[in-house]
Amino acid sequence: MPVVDAHTHVVPARLSADTARDPRWPSVELSGDKAAVMIDGKVFRRIDSRSWDVRRRLADIDEDGTAMQVLSPMPELLSHWLPPNDAEYLAETINECIAGMVGEAPRRFAGIGMACVQDVPRALAQLQRIKALGLAGIEIGSHVDGIALGSEVLHPLYEVAEALDLCIFVHPLHPAGLERIGAGPEFAATTAFPLETALAAVSLLAGGVLEKFPKLRILLSHGGGALPWILPRLDYGWSLGGEMQKRMTRPPREIARGFFYDSIVYDGPALQFMSSAVGSNRIVVGSDYPFAIRQKDPGTFTRAALPDCPGILADNAFAFLGPVFDVEIQHAANSDRHSVAPQQA
Repeated sequence: MPVVDAHTHVVPARLSADTARDPRWPSVELSGDKAAVMIDGKVFRRIDSRSWDVRRRLADIDEDGTAMQVLSPMPELLSHWLPPNDAEYLAETINECIAGMVGEAPRRFAGIGMACVQDVPRALAQLQRIKALGLAGIEIGSHVDGIALGSEVLHPLYEVAEALDLCIFVHPLHPAGLERIGAGPEFAATTAFPLETALAAVSLLAGGVLEKFPKLRILLSHGGGALPWILPRLDYGWSLGGEMQKRMTRPPREIARGFFYDSIVYDGPALQFMSSAVGSNRIVVGSDYPFAIRQKDPGTFTRAALPDCPGILADNAFAFLGPVFDVEIQHAANSDRHSVAPQQA
């Protein structure tokens, strides 16, 4: 069966510094096939050409046994803290980069872009342009510079995304709780990110987002973080009545089965538990390519943990991406490599 990797990231090879913009404006300093992402005059992350080079990505995913990658921005590039003018321009730049990469290999890539979500009216206009570019949806952080994802301020964004049949990929960003860990920044991705994703998911549940916008497709990164593990506690709290039942008309576990979740949990029994908690039909393959936290060969990992759930490998990803995408399995004359093609409905 073909494998669709629904969680990978992109950084453009060229993103110029601009002293006329906010100091937090991100830029890329290129040196051969390596680069540094610069923010506020400091190196945020060192990267290489896997972040932008289509041919190199194709070689890697062939080695990984992956038929298709879903490209999305490196989360820090979402820049929910920039002034709206800067954020809108940055989003247009990143979206065009992703659309260009998809255009180079449309049978191997699909794209998720970004929008100026700190200014919702601008974001709504950008959603139209994202749709026109052929991208499947947008990535957003686990909060918008402190605004909880369940906040009614963001509901127009969800309403229009649902109407345009665009999906939303939620990725942890500037997580809470690092001060409680009291250790280095490397603990952010391993420890704070899963907790941050759970906070964002509970905000979406408490804000009634899935109930108000039932056709909206939302993917929670990193297996939903801690959410699957706290659903029994949420259900028990809901059963006691009070504010939780005012905010959610059904038990949280039932509503949470409306999210999609990626498979990046690194442990077979953990993925099996997640499947029992949220349903195997809501899980998609993910890797976090090309960063150090990447789970290599994600298809093999998922097959081994959930051998009786073949829909996880590709079908669920296409359900998340939406009806403009369809699986087309093609056997080359002398190869068993599968390809997956986005098709216009």
